[in-house]
Amino acid sequence: MDLEKKRAREIQVVTLMIHLYCKHHDDIDEKELCDYATLRIQKCPMMKTKTFCSKCKIHCYQKEKQEQIKKVMRYSGPRMIFYHPVLAIKHILAK
Repeated sequence: MDLEKKRAREIQVVTLMIHLYCKHHDDIDEKELCDYATLRIQKCPMMKTKTFCSKCKIHCYQKEKQEQIKKVMRYSGPRMIFYHPVLAIKHILAK
């Protein structure tokens, strides 16, 4: 897969997951976390070989943002199949 397409898809998925979380919770600043995650994905030195950030050898998120994104993933991950089934299935197959 083209590296830029991979980056774009990862940004799309994380943005949708953050939006889904923030739609039901108000403890995270949606725009701030989306902007931060997008920046980290754009600068990721491991993008070519990595599958998921959680499996990466280096963690480039600040500790606070890392905790926020984990909270988002725990909530949104299981619900993505209902909101974005095609992306959820592609994500599962990528594992």
